[in-house]
Amino acid sequence: MEKTKRILVVVILAVFFSCKEKTPARLTAQQIVDKSIDTCGGDKYRTSNVSFKFRGKEYIKENVEGQKVLKRLFKNDSINILDSKGPKGFKRYINGDLVNVPDSLSNIYSNSINSVHYFAYLPYGLNDPAVNKEFLGEMAIKGKDYYKVKVTFDQENGGDDFDDVYIYWFNKETFKPEYLAYEFHVNGGGLRFREAYNERYVNGIRFVDYNNYKSVSDSQSIYEIDSFFKKGELELLSKIELKDVVVSPGNYN
Repeated sequence: MEKTKRILVVVILAVFFSCKEKTPARLTAQQIVDKSIDTCGGDKYRTSNVSFKFRGKEYIKENVEGQKVLKRLFKNDSINILDSKGPKGFKRYINGDLVNVPDSLSNIYSNSINSVHYFAYLPYGLNDPAVNKEFLGEMAIKGKDYYKVKVTFDQENGGDDFDDVYIYWFNKETFKPEYLAYEFHVNGGGLRFREAYNERYVNGIRFVDYNNYKSVSDSQSIYEIDSFFKKGELELLSKIELKDVVVSPGNYN
């Protein structure tokens, strides 16, 4: 009888430790982002040319002599304006002619172009060299479970808004980023929370539109903004909609 008990205890302990060893380790923030990028477009982000329209302007990402160039085209009355941001900096063309732009304005225009392109290709930009990622935990929103990841930027190569703080919510099953929030400091600062909708894939790359919410109180924190959203305590500010998205093969090396 005692021998049988000892055997039973050994079997139970073996099963316990076997199950314990098979418990998967928690994913790191980097692993979550890597899986998300693979799911949403992978290397196609880098190798494809992309164009889309946003708020009356056309935005283009293309390869020029092996380098990424971001463009913005729009009309001001009868004037055609082309803004270009590439390895040699910002350039503006009016009706096809290169014009001189003061450094202060060049910086503003360049940041504006970069911001629109950055949000359009998320989560791809989250693996840029200046990006720091931190796992904050898990959160349930509208019946789905999410990984919550904080993103900050190094001052070097982090852009003018390097001190902004971002948080992303990645669906635990699909790894797609379905919500994001950011805390900014320019123009008085503030908080924004975006809810993705209208997901579509264009030639292998995921694009979404957003409901763009703002905080209604200075006491609201970016780290708790998901809770405020769930309680309906954010104000819908605008819609972020990309139209006429076109993706074509590029010549990136």
